[in-house]
Amino acid sequence: MRESNMFEGVYNEMRSRPFVVLAVLCASCITRSTQAADWPMFRGPGGRSIGEAVDLPLEWAVDVGQNIAWQVDLPGRGVSSPIVVDGKVYLTASSGPNRNHLHILAFESQSGEKLWHRKFWATGRTLCHETSAVAAPTPASDGTRVFAYFSSNDIVALDLEGNLLWMRGLALDYPGAGNDIGLSSSPAVVDDVVVVQCEAQGNSFVAALDTSDGSTRWDTKRPEKSNWSTPVAISQTIEGEEVEAVLLHSAESLGALRADSGEVLWELPLECDTISSSVFDTELFVPAGGLRVFDLSKKSSLLTGPIWSEPKLKSGSPSPVVVDGLVYVINSAGVLTCGSLESKQLLWRKRLGGSFWATPVAVGNYLYCINATGQSFVVDAASGGEIVSECEFGEDILASPAVADNALFVRSHHHLWKISK
Repeated sequence: MRESNMFEGVYNEMRSRPFVVLAVLCASCITRSTQAADWPMFRGPGGRSIGEAVDLPLEWAVDVGQNIAWQVDLPGRGVSSPIVVDGKVYLTASSGPNRNHLHILAFESQSGEKLWHRKFWATGRTLCHETSAVAAPTPASDGTRVFAYFSSNDIVALDLEGNLLWMRGLALDYPGAGNDIGLSSSPAVVDDVVVVQCEAQGNSFVAALDTSDGSTRWDTKRPEKSNWSTPVAISQTIEGEEVEAVLLHSAESLGALRADSGEVLWELPLECDTISSSVFDTELFVPAGGLRVFDLSKKSSLLTGPIWSEPKLKSGSPSPVVVDGLVYVINSAGVLTCGSLESKQLLWRKRLGGSFWATPVAVGNYLYCINATGQSFVVDAASGGEIVSECEFGEDILASPAVADNALFVRSHHHLWKISK
């Protein structure tokens, strides 16, 4: 296990925006695409909350260790999700009386051994709601680097071995950005940029940073209203050219920007939800006054309106999950609803109970749903929403789980669990 404290001197280095570590290991120069079994970002591959059809347990018991491969302690609070890349689990936490100690950790997936632990000072605002944490955004990885973004508008890039590559204190470039209950939009890696979105009451922005050195490729102003949704990577054909883009939604609009330049490809005036995020499957599923579905392959879908609009598929904090044309939504009352894009009908509803922050994950026929008090529900989606098991973590769970390496990874403020047979 290696552990280092990078608190000392970091703040002054951050003023040289960006601070880039030039002595990069040769291994980090080799491009390694994320593997299919990895869970490299918020809501997993493609931001869809779908795990590979692995043999996960349908029940577990934390108190007696049933189907708990390992449990580790965490050094503070966090509602960011774990990510899994190349057999390692990465996650963030924050601590300190002013919540200004930022932590990035890596664990070996099989054993739970702590591989490294890096610590930094926050340079921006660390105010947040008492239920949340400065470690609210989920890290993202391009397969060779981990990009850890915090509510303080600090972003740190490390290689997979924990070596510092570059860091930015974005509050130095965008003074006053943030709000009093914290930010939680997670970064999105699109080609060779990492996109960060900060929308609050002051100095809102979206910026694309070069993944290699952290320099700003482009940035643009955003609405000065609170928004916690996460940008989504999408591909579109524009005048015969396949274009990589980033989708942004807010309380004012839905739109797509080119990832390489920030050019606005299209924008619709649409009041979208500001906590749950959109899902790009074959179509685009947008939480906005319920659920609205757009066919991005047809311009008419954007010009004339959605191909399906269903107000009863309204999300609470969790984002929608879309599997083979079926969409699953948990509302603010803890009711799980399934709808069909093909029939444009609701198929079933099931009351789970409690309030939910975490987006469920779909694995095979099952949905793994965990409410805010740590009660989990395994739901058989193929049997009309039958609840096949209920388990208790005994701690508040606000982070969405990850699925990789034939296991489910779940974090609370203070613990990380690996659940597997």
